[in-house]
Amino acid sequence: MRRRNANAVGCDGREMNMTAMTKAAAKTGSATLSIVFVALIGATGLFLAGHAQSATLHDAAHDMRHATGFPCH
Repeated sequence: MRRRNANAVGCDGREMNMTAMTKAAAKTGSATLSIVFVALIGATGLFLAGHAQSATLHDAAHDMRHATGFPCH
């Protein structure tokens, strides 16, 4: 019969201590860059929609409704 250590951490009784390493998910600079990028995309979308003809926007929305299978008429 194998003798086990009462203070062992692992399943097989060989490990004497257990450590865990953690890392941060995102850095502050990365979060700021993401916010700036999303704001730039949003501003570009508003700029393009503001200067497009209304018929063009209607046709684009109509085509998207058909592409996604949403009934529109």
